[in-house]
Amino acid sequence: MSQDSLRHTVFPLSGLTKDYVKKIAAEAGFQHVLKKKESMGICFIGERNFEDFILEYLEPKPGNFVSIEDGKIMGEHKGWFTLTLGQRARIGGQRDAWFVVDKDITTGEVYVGPTTNHPALFRDTVRTDRFHWITEDPPTELIQTKMMECHFRFIHQMPLTPCTVTLNMDGSVWIMLSQPIRALTPGQFAVLYKGDECLGSGKIVRLGPTEHTLQQRRDRMKEAPVAKERTLEPAS
Repeated sequence: MSQDSLRHTVFPLSGLTKDYVKKIAAEAGFQHVLKKKESMGICFIGERNFEDFILEYLEPKPGNFVSIEDGKIMGEHKGWFTLTLGQRARIGGQRDAWFVVDKDITTGEVYVGPTTNHPALFRDTVRTDRFHWITEDPPTELIQTKMMECHFRFIHQMPLTPCTVTLNMDGSVWIMLSQPIRALTPGQFAVLYKGDECLGSGKIVRLGPTEHTLQQRRDRMKEAPVAKERTLEPAS
């Protein structure tokens, strides 16, 4: 919302019902509010299966479920767009639970892990597109130092997480979290808070490496010196 819109907005609506608010709007001359269609976002599909709902509108694009741990093909899905990071993957023939940890929209492969809290689901860094600041301009602290301490969330009512924000030249921001968070997802919105104030939001467009990837790198670095020492051993 722009500052101009906020100047003409009064919160909260408290216990007023939607019908009553529409009546107030109509009496105030906002007749177009009564004609406006109701929101039909994905949250309103009810008890229907999400995959079945999506495939009513999009053609299936089959691809493989691939184990994030060893690259083994575990099964086949009907389209990467029917799956969300963190959800349980329905894989035919698999008795144990597997969970979606990553997706490759180029190849159509969906990577899965064997536990709901697999390290491949946790990251501590995200980048947004151009950030929308409710005050229109970034906080003075961020403008002056290009860095600011505040709090982050990307799901309604999730606990606030301390973070460090870095401002980029194009108005986007890097957000470095104090601890890794599960299932950060591109396309969702990063929202920043300072005390009780909501500073603004930006769409997540890029993710940092997962805890699984970082651990693999650490393991390779530990093995590298050993391999080097072996190559330097004198021939017997």
